[in-house]
Amino acid sequence: MTTIADRVRDARLAAGLSQTSLAGSAFSPSYISLIEAGHREPTDSALAVLATRLGTTLEYLKHGEDGPNEARTRLEIDYAKLDMTQGDAVGARRRLEALDLEIVSPAVRVDALTTLAHSFEVLGDLEGAVAILEPLLADSRGRAHHVESAKLANALVASYLEAGDLHRSVEVGERTLDELEAADLAGTDEHLRLASTVLWAYVERGDLLYATHRAAELVRLAESLGSPRGRGSVYWNAALVAEQRRDYELAQRYTERALGLLSEGEADRDLPRLRLNYAWLLLRSDPVDPRGALDQIERATPGLSVLGSELDLSRVDVESSRAYLLLGDVDAAERFANAALERLGDPPRLETAFAQLSRGDALHARGDVVGAARAYESAADLLGMMSASRQSASAWRDLGDRYAMHGDSAAAAQAYDRALREAGFRPTIPLSSWETWSLI
Repeated sequence: MTTIADRVRDARLAAGLSQTSLAGSAFSPSYISLIEAGHREPTDSALAVLATRLGTTLEYLKHGEDGPNEARTRLEIDYAKLDMTQGDAVGARRRLEALDLEIVSPAVRVDALTTLAHSFEVLGDLEGAVAILEPLLADSRGRAHHVESAKLANALVASYLEAGDLHRSVEVGERTLDELEAADLAGTDEHLRLASTVLWAYVERGDLLYATHRAAELVRLAESLGSPRGRGSVYWNAALVAEQRRDYELAQRYTERALGLLSEGEADRDLPRLRLNYAWLLLRSDPVDPRGALDQIERATPGLSVLGSELDLSRVDVESSRAYLLLGDVDAAERFANAALERLGDPPRLETAFAQLSRGDALHARGDVVGAARAYESAADLLGMMSASRQSASAWRDLGDRYAMHGDSAAAAQAYDRALREAGFRPTIPLSSWETWSLI
């Protein structure tokens, strides 16, 4: 049980204030010292002044977590988290938006808003999640709460990654990592998890050589200092870097290591997402293992249905479609591709282009050449709306392979050219010169 003395002292240290700074002109430093030593019981009016300076509430300083506002709000947050685990992100959002967060301590406020941001993310509203997390992170930095900042930054980096804003993703992550290292927190779970997420931002941005270097550094740091959870995050992201280098054997080893480490912790969406990534690997390794992939998807789906986003579940459908097509089950392949498209809806997304590719493959396997061509054309139209990234380049490459396989050399050449451009390879001959040369 904490006392008023404990809570005032802890809040002051968390705020980075000295006793003299907290006293200001209203109190003497010795009065603050007496309160923190438990030798003086402050009045409610004094606690109100201290609460304002400490960025908390009078109720929290007086009663701690047992105060009525704190207890009621924490209960509502717990109910919202339960809503999330039951797949009711809309209900969780409504419950959290109804809370009065001005009457609770910063820790409770951060917990409520972080959960609210997660509900927005699950519902596909990345802009809403970012709008919550950005000011939260700025406030946490201002209070020098490094561990809290790391957790918020990790969520924010992931949201920017999902939205395709790679520059901001790296910027937020690197700044927070610098602050953690300056506070001597390198190698902690929060540091390793954030560094791992930033690693993927570098991959997406096309900095594969640097990402490979950072991955090796993180593996060494994690093995010497990290907990199982921190090491699992590092191995997972190191596997993603190996994937991008087409080193699927190393990627599988890293993924299996990550699965073993993350399986030791409490349930969250990291483990099912990792299983889905393992399924992706098994469908692209040589030889492919579609049955093994479906086993991983089956194990991942319950967790993602509860804790994942609509984008996560669309990837489940797309990878299931690919696995069933490799097994010769065209009906199931088409059914899962259609399910992904229905789940993703109208907004143009990169995931929708991959779903159209899967649908086109199923239709072509069925003998519907015209339908397959329409699906590939839809994928091309969607990709044309996307900002350049390694993922979009990969999608253009996949589309080019389809066109080439179906004998449309001109469309294949255009798709391959677009893949090269989005991967950062620009033409060395100006277009006007190329057109003149082609006429000779």
